[in-house]
Amino acid sequence: MSAPVKSYAAVDLGASSGRVMVGHVGPDSLELTEAHRFPNRPVRVPEGLRWDILGLYGGVLDGLKAAGPVDSVGIDSWAVDYGLLDADGALLGNPVHYRDSRTEGIAEKVWATLPAERLYAATGLQYAPFNTLYQLAAARASAQLGQAERLLLIPDLISYWLTGEQGTELTNASTTQLIDPRTRDWAHGVASRLDVRLDLFAPLRQPGDPAGFLRPEVLEETGLAGPVPVTAVGSHDTASAVAAVPAEGERFAYICTGTWSLAGLELDRPVLTEESRAANFTNELGLDGTVRYLRNIMGLWLLEESRRHWGKPGLDVLLPAAAEVPGLRSVVDAGDPAFLAPGRMPERIAEACRASGQPEPYTVAEATRCILDSLALAHSRAVRDAQLLADRGVDVVHIVGGGARNALLCQLTADACGLPVVAGPAEAAAFGNVLVQARTDGLVGDRTDMRRLLARTQQLTRYEPRGDVARWREAEARLAAR
Repeated sequence: MSAPVKSYAAVDLGASSGRVMVGHVGPDSLELTEAHRFPNRPVRVPEGLRWDILGLYGGVLDGLKAAGPVDSVGIDSWAVDYGLLDADGALLGNPVHYRDSRTEGIAEKVWATLPAERLYAATGLQYAPFNTLYQLAAARASAQLGQAERLLLIPDLISYWLTGEQGTELTNASTTQLIDPRTRDWAHGVASRLDVRLDLFAPLRQPGDPAGFLRPEVLEETGLAGPVPVTAVGSHDTASAVAAVPAEGERFAYICTGTWSLAGLELDRPVLTEESRAANFTNELGLDGTVRYLRNIMGLWLLEESRRHWGKPGLDVLLPAAAEVPGLRSVVDAGDPAFLAPGRMPERIAEACRASGQPEPYTVAEATRCILDSLALAHSRAVRDAQLLADRGVDVVHIVGGGARNALLCQLTADACGLPVVAGPAEAAAFGNVLVQARTDGLVGDRTDMRRLLARTQQLTRYEPRGDVARWREAEARLAAR
């Protein structure tokens, strides 16, 4: 009798697009196909920047219809944002986009009540102006928050609409700055001190926990035959992506690439030192009691916003041209909040180069090379700093996510780190989503087995470091001296 093969739908929502992927999993097989992809277009309305959450949900339903028969469904998305529900369970308004300006200056007000160093010691979360905690502080006097009876993070909101069941998945909850990474439970002292209502949140769920079944109305609209369970996965897309890093052993670093680059280590306990806070590292929760110890870097947002400004030239044109430009002519700090907002990206990059006394990139090829060199430099700094702060050495760097397809970025990262880079899979978040569902079904074993299956079945590319890392350290020094 042949080994069973089951099919799982991974709803994977990114900051610029959503997709429903179908994973076919057996004991020695793993295939992923795209059922449906749909745009995620934020909308600017008079009150600010908002997510089109109904458009996203419609895309999810269309994707499940296109997926055909599946054994379960899992949902992952970007972090920190949320929807508010009234006492009847109805959405009170479109969720606010994390790039909205409402949190400007809010962190300083929060720190006046609970100093930044004490907040980090309690939650281990890096400072980012859009953390859920700061969003809630910004919304404190709003009518919506006053009427709210429930807060659901984005993947939990989609899950609720699919099933009618409410929960708060832990890996995503850990990005709210309201979770204690040591206990893996709510940071009650922080919430009390800052007057945050924890009763707004639904009960915590772990990856692999049941999250309900597709409602009859959903089955009718998608054409699926029930019952179809929904399984909680690592609903923060980075948690799912890290679960799909095809690494051997523990001595590896990862860089999850996309709109953001998340670079760091997988640990078994958080690093809550003041040095870690000063270096802006975060302790987010992962599968099986792990901690995703990482730094947020602006990521391919820099390139995508520049491409939008240039009229969307193809990467097949941009990357070969950038490869011909001399490296490290100009670099910028890819973690600088100045690059967070949309608009004028090439101009802002040129301004940053000029302010630091470096040549401005004038051509599209020069600007692209500046961006990729800057990302590789930021990757290497994060990997090096993580090793020092966590006292953990690494032998290899794994790049997963969309950047795994960018051969120039992967090679530059290997050069900057002075370590081999293994690139792939590009669809890491979807793979991690699918594999948690398969593990729940008993088709694969623990996290090690998941990674071995990925390594056996997926095409990976290895990049060996070239040149002298001293050139990269010199470029780093130029930034530090500005």
